[in-house]
Amino acid sequence: MTARERERETRVGTGAMDAFPAWARDASETLRAHEVDASRGVTRESVDDRRARAGGYNELEREPGKALWALVLEQFDDALVKVLLLAALVSFGLAYVENEDTGFAAYVEPAVILLILILNAVVGVWQESNAESALEALKEMQSEHAKCLRDGVWDGSMLARELVPGDVVELKTGDRVPADCRLLRLKTATVRVEQASLTGESVAVDKRVERVDDVDIELQGKTCMLFAGTAVSNGSCLCVVNSIGMATEIGKIQAQIKEASEEEEDTPLKQKLNRFGESLTMMIGIVCLLVWLINYSHFIQFEMKAGSSIPDINFDLGKCTYYFKIAVALAVAAIPEGLPAVITTCLALGTRKMAKKNAIVRKLPSVETLGCTSVICSDKTGTLTTNQMSAVKLVTVAKDIQLDTYDVEGTTYNPSEGGILGAPRKLDENFRSIAKISALCSGAYIECKSGMFKCVGEPTEGALKVLAEKIGLDNMRGVESKRTSNPDIHAQIVCDTIESAHDVKATLEFDRDRKSMSVIVSEKTSGKRNGASAQNQLLVKGAPEVLLDRCAYVQLPDGTTIGLSATMRKSILKVQTTMARDALRCLAFAKKDSLGPLSSYDGSETHRAHAELKDPDEYARIESDLIFVGMVGLRDPPRPEVAGAIEACHTAGIRVIVITGDNQNTAEAICTEIGVFKSMADVKGKSFTGREFAAMTKSRQLKVLRGSGGRVFSRAEPKHKQEIVRLLRDSGDVVAMTGDGVNDAPALKLADIGVAMGITGTEVAKEASDMVLADDNFSTIVEAVSEGRSVYNNMKAFIRYMISSNVGEVVSIFLTAALGIPEGLVPVQLLWVNLVTDGPPATALGFNPPDNDIMTKPPRRKDEDLLTSWVMFRYAVVGLYVGVATVGAFAIWFTSTSFMGIDLSEDGHAPVTMHQLMHWDQCASWRGFKGGKFTAGGVTYDYTGKNACEYFEAGKVKASTLSLTVLVAIEMFNALNALSEDGSLVQMPPWRNPYLLLAMVASFGSHFLIMYVPHLANIFSIVPLNVNEWIFVVACAAPVCLIDEVLKVASRTYSRTVARRVRASPAPP
Repeated sequence: MTARERERETRVGTGAMDAFPAWARDASETLRAHEVDASRGVTRESVDDRRARAGGYNELEREPGKALWALVLEQFDDALVKVLLLAALVSFGLAYVENEDTGFAAYVEPAVILLILILNAVVGVWQESNAESALEALKEMQSEHAKCLRDGVWDGSMLARELVPGDVVELKTGDRVPADCRLLRLKTATVRVEQASLTGESVAVDKRVERVDDVDIELQGKTCMLFAGTAVSNGSCLCVVNSIGMATEIGKIQAQIKEASEEEEDTPLKQKLNRFGESLTMMIGIVCLLVWLINYSHFIQFEMKAGSSIPDINFDLGKCTYYFKIAVALAVAAIPEGLPAVITTCLALGTRKMAKKNAIVRKLPSVETLGCTSVICSDKTGTLTTNQMSAVKLVTVAKDIQLDTYDVEGTTYNPSEGGILGAPRKLDENFRSIAKISALCSGAYIECKSGMFKCVGEPTEGALKVLAEKIGLDNMRGVESKRTSNPDIHAQIVCDTIESAHDVKATLEFDRDRKSMSVIVSEKTSGKRNGASAQNQLLVKGAPEVLLDRCAYVQLPDGTTIGLSATMRKSILKVQTTMARDALRCLAFAKKDSLGPLSSYDGSETHRAHAELKDPDEYARIESDLIFVGMVGLRDPPRPEVAGAIEACHTAGIRVIVITGDNQNTAEAICTEIGVFKSMADVKGKSFTGREFAAMTKSRQLKVLRGSGGRVFSRAEPKHKQEIVRLLRDSGDVVAMTGDGVNDAPALKLADIGVAMGITGTEVAKEASDMVLADDNFSTIVEAVSEGRSVYNNMKAFIRYMISSNVGEVVSIFLTAALGIPEGLVPVQLLWVNLVTDGPPATALGFNPPDNDIMTKPPRRKDEDLLTSWVMFRYAVVGLYVGVATVGAFAIWFTSTSFMGIDLSEDGHAPVTMHQLMHWDQCASWRGFKGGKFTAGGVTYDYTGKNACEYFEAGKVKASTLSLTVLVAIEMFNALNALSEDGSLVQMPPWRNPYLLLAMVASFGSHFLIMYVPHLANIFSIVPLNVNEWIFVVACAAPVCLIDEVLKVASRTYSRTVARRVRASPAPP
């Protein structure tokens, strides 16, 4: 690519012309490129043509959303859902074919399955339709109106969407920039633009007319450009519109958000569940095939007749339909239908816990994803720092060659938060002068609303106001109590007092050449004897290296002045160099008492000295022979709790990477202070600018990102942040990206977890995020990660619990089919167990207390199996017992009247032989078979005589009830086993989680409900049990606890053996 080609920026949208690289061209050349005269603006006749070439109106594109039918279909694109859907359709077909006298009851099973699928689809469609609201929030950042010059006439209320490239616009303090514009002329001495939300810079940026020489310079370096969506914080200027709509920087961010949303992957949990679903689908297919192979002889028989080589095929449709129903039951048993609902409930519980800790989760799966976060990519400004400029060092003159340096406490605009350490109790003249300059030489002010202090105006000037508040007055009696009792009125009471005692006669605005600004003030004359008028005084603040050149004197603490010696000048510059090395922004304070003709200036245009103030070139002369009174070091300070949070990340094996739009020195200093780096020496090879990183080969980029320890990337643009997040994700990391600005939105969208700031964050960042921090506190992220790990552990517990239940159900149905006995568990019963009975205990497992060492373990891998081979073996053993117990209970009732001393004959049922039970389908050919009858719940069920064979079908209701109840009881004992993966019930007793005990009571209560309410009992094909039968149920279910305890002992033994081997093995070279 040639240099000329690199100048051209790609426009979004068909037919849009390339954006002109106006930042690298003179203002006059930019006007020629847009074919416009700055004195008249564009002609109205050319507007349509310009708009067509620009690709449309000055607005962000609205992407058409997915059709509702497409969203609905997407919800069914899942292996488990497809199996359930097929099972429901087959059930409907069979119910329709067989429906004679059963009526609606025949359709209960397929109706419940379809209801589950529909509810899941509704939830999925709702989440999908709310996914792209970040793009709408971007549109709100666009200006609605602009002051535009067309055909030589100014229109002050033109709709911003009507602007075209070449339009000349005027911008002033408070205006939102309507498009990407090239600065033509300053109408005030300086223009500053607040563009932190776009570039991440912590202070408002000075804009200048001069071009920059580098076409490829980052956004922060384009000092002659004003970008759409940013705000003018000070000054007034004329600009020419260079690009509009999707070609603006904010438009490119929208395109990046859209691209990032298209790259979004499923969460680690969703990926695990998808893999599990695919494996389960395959298992269902294999088991169904085995069932058919084992039982095909029941519905297909081949007979060879004499003299024929072709066998006769006898097909029994009834038996075929029966085994279809077994296949449906098998699918229902194998799929944990209640799993999505329980997962959603557990995640929702996690969000409530996080909300109490000021972490608001917008997307439920993000709760689990937080638990496996391995890298946190954090913005600096407003995330690791307060985004509130603060004074941290104050320097005053103590003696003729000595300087006093004071530490200033506090990191916010709250004046009561900290003070000046070591400051004299009685203010000396230098402190008084610094307070006066800080209060009067500033256009900002501090306000308090709802207990929150904030700066209105330049952050730097706001910091000086707070410094004046901390210095205070000579008489502070009652001052602090007034501020505390009524902060909304007295937020800056010290500054208000100083301002009320002075008149500001003139302001010499900041100029980038002289690098200073000043005010001419005088004390108010009211109350002075004989009406004497006070002499004017010049108060100055500015860059130390420049201001010192204009200083001839220094002020001592007692107010006397002495000449500024070379030694003192050198000492001041040495301190300034040290503070600059610590990434502090330094400002010097000075004053002047003898102003010549300006000493009596009263602010009127008729005064003889007014002419001096009309010419900005005279300002440097006025600001000469100054008296140096002090110096301050300012910065956007780190949040006090961040260092501890960074240390917690290191302990938890989570790497911290800082990506900021601020300058490199500031970023390195902050990162060293908060612990991302151990020292400044540790920064080497770990700090890069966005352009340096982008210029690397991909292999070099990966090497930089994969190294141990923290990293910092400064002067980063949105595309750099996206690329870093993308490379980390491709390397297998689970990435959390924090940020608050518009420039962070694409990376927030692309990251596994996008974390936005709730207080300082833009709406764009919040809408693009997965989680919002209500307190803007980085340490809240660490607490959220801890909660995410706890939630994941609890989810593993209830997933293991539910899957073990389903394995048992599959084994039960498989054994039923393999043995050829009647179907013991019907689909509607299995649905009830999976959805209702198992639901409360599974949900209650989400309340398991977290492990004490949860944040000392390294993050789990993204591809870590949800269920290991050992866990699957354990639950295969447990599942085998469940199957044997449920089928055994069914068979024992049919074949026996007692079991282990428990009398089962009270109901009067007639036992059959095991051979008869296994060949029940041949009942019609048996001679002398009388059937049987029994009593349940006071009702006698008679299946004798002509209805003898119904004893194995309708008459199996008591055996089926026993089988179902044994299954439910085992599930309750299994819930106790799931309290800990390897911990014994002795070490982790049930009362550690009281919610689980309540859930078990609720589950048994629901089982009692369907058993003892006649109408429900008919739907679920069960009958009431007597006391002995309940004892029999407990005897069949209880051994599952003993079996799992033995398996846990084996698991603990194996884990200890592995740990000993690891400790004994030699360390790798």
